[in-house]
Amino acid sequence: MEHALSPATLSRLRRPRPYPAVSVLTPTHRGERSRGQDPVRLRNMVTQARRRLEADPAVSRERRADVVAHLDRALAEVDLAHAEDGLAIFAAPGEHQVWSLARTVPERVVLSDTFLTRNLVAAQAAERRFWAMSLSADRVTLWSGGADRVVEDHSGGFPLIHVRENFDAERTMRIGNQPSTFRDEGTRQFLREADTVMSTVLRDQPRPLYITGEQAALSLLEEVGTAAKAAVHVRHGGLAHAGPESVWQALRPVLEQEAARDTGSVVRELTSARGHRTFAAGLDELWQSAREGRVRLLAVEENYRATVRDVGAHLLPAELGDLDAREDIVDEIVEQCLETGADVRFVPDGTLGDADGIAAVLRY
Repeated sequence: MEHALSPATLSRLRRPRPYPAVSVLTPTHRGERSRGQDPVRLRNMVTQARRRLEADPAVSRERRADVVAHLDRALAEVDLAHAEDGLAIFAAPGEHQVWSLARTVPERVVLSDTFLTRNLVAAQAAERRFWAMSLSADRVTLWSGGADRVVEDHSGGFPLIHVRENFDAERTMRIGNQPSTFRDEGTRQFLREADTVMSTVLRDQPRPLYITGEQAALSLLEEVGTAAKAAVHVRHGGLAHAGPESVWQALRPVLEQEAARDTGSVVRELTSARGHRTFAAGLDELWQSAREGRVRLLAVEENYRATVRDVGAHLLPAELGDLDAREDIVDEIVEQCLETGADVRFVPDGTLGDADGIAAVLRY
């Protein structure tokens, strides 16, 4: 199952497909909770997609068989034991993909000439993805991080390995001269190369960067490269050869501090906007402002959801059973704001007070 949504991947997902491009969305649950209702719900949603294909006169028999076969392959690839909060299956003639999302989604089957990507975009923004690069004299490891974990990532050819000539491990242990390894020219060149590769990764997939290592390694990288200058340094050695759980535990306190500072910054901007009359809140006003490209900063509480009906000029609360209800209007607003260059921040529940879960700073 796919997790990381890069700009290039999103661009590929959004390109038009031969009809029908099928999107199947369903909420899932983490851990033990996934073993009950999730498999049944998932099978029912795929069955609904098959029936929609069979009933669509615009879909030929051959194309229907192709897409159904890809739906079946996608279903076989789903691993609910590692489910998160939502699942998206995309199937079209000749292709399929399965995406695991760290944000819940409504049950939905859509047949179109493009895949439904708004929920992926919102989930990516909510997860606050980041890069972590762990340094040692002989290895630099790259980690892709999200809301509650890191996994090793091989973008750019990571991990990078440095074979040190004439290295005497026994002597290092005996006299304790490990810090000197970050003063030799070979190590300088190795970390300079790591910085160059990391800069390329950041250009292709921009995210915040955290760098872990001994102080000598962090100082050397900052001296010889450029990526480290804008990164958050975490003074913790040994993680280049460690597993993901050790890396996550080392980063977690730093990430929590950064998140608290970020939330405080968002609240201050919203407070200032009230005084300058550039503050907006409420789904109806924000949906209009997002479509007009007026939103500069959008703040959304992490678990805020709403279901509405679009009656043309306004959004109205939807009643249970309304056929024209839009269950993912919040994700639509998030995607629209990102499309127009807004900064989207997810904040803890209750942060926005009387703004009722969603607020913005407008450009004008």
